[in-house]
Amino acid sequence: MKVLICGGAGYIGSHLVRELSSQPGYEIIVLDNLSKGHLKAITKGINFEKADIRDKEALEHVFSKHKPDAVMHFCASIAVGESVTDPLGYYENNVVGTIYLLQAMQKHNVKYFIFSSTAAIFGNPEETPIADDAPTKPINPYGDTKLTVEKILAWTENAHGLKYVCLRYFNACGAHESGEIGEDHHPETHLIPLILQVALGRRNCIKIYGNDYETKDGTCVRDYIHVTDLATAHIKALEYIVRENNSQKFNLGSGEGYTVKEVIEAARKITGHPIPEVVEARRSGDPAVLIAGSTRAEQILGWKRKYNTIEDIVATAWKYHKANINGYGEN
Repeated sequence: MKVLICGGAGYIGSHLVRELSSQPGYEIIVLDNLSKGHLKAITKGINFEKADIRDKEALEHVFSKHKPDAVMHFCASIAVGESVTDPLGYYENNVVGTIYLLQAMQKHNVKYFIFSSTAAIFGNPEETPIADDAPTKPINPYGDTKLTVEKILAWTENAHGLKYVCLRYFNACGAHESGEIGEDHHPETHLIPLILQVALGRRNCIKIYGNDYETKDGTCVRDYIHVTDLATAHIKALEYIVRENNSQKFNLGSGEGYTVKEVIEAARKITGHPIPEVVEARRSGDPAVLIAGSTRAEQILGWKRKYNTIEDIVATAWKYHKANINGYGEN
């Protein structure tokens, strides 16, 4: 099976490429515009096409040349705050770009689509863990672009027979167990790499935004899923739609989550560094608890997480960041 992985040079996409390339029966083509991705993150020997999903001519070239059987889509812009200040840019990339991708699939009769969605489509949930059928009420443009694509996929299936799986999750984290690929964003906004930058001497302290929430230690609770476990879920999803010819939507979560202080404490334990912390005011729009369940994904896809503790997750991230203090060194 030929699989086109859009955004395959990015954080989650590169880990998916690494996992999928280790399995027999797949030919992988990576498409990435390298605005956020890194050439060094792509597994050696993989076909690579530098292109943007918003470029119809480039998509036509890639689909005509490689004739993929399935598409996995990781090309979205993902920074919530940036989506608020640049909503048009987010709708252009996340929605218009996906429409162009789906149009290319329709033209070339490609029926299988795996979509990297987000639990941000649920907004401030009424109950946690968030169920797969919870009300969708995004509170920022980023979440709304993902929900819009999910709606487009349903209508596209109705019209053209597309089969798709949407995977919704919050915080992808960790790094490949080899330490060769990991998280390298510019600017970095994710908690674990920010904490590890303190341990590496790249910043003086880690900021905690609010310590007066109604949680066990007053700091926000979030879901943390190891990036390799997410990659495995995407492979399981592809196997599912090929086998069952059925579309689905799944939440991917831990069902419990960790507080910000628990993540910091885990990093102190793993790195042996004191990691000073500074408490600042709450950020607007930060819910106290955001965690998702994954019961349906476990039952239907047969998905199982390999990394079940925050210490295990942080340890893999530390292995990567310690060996690659400047990340991939391409930015």
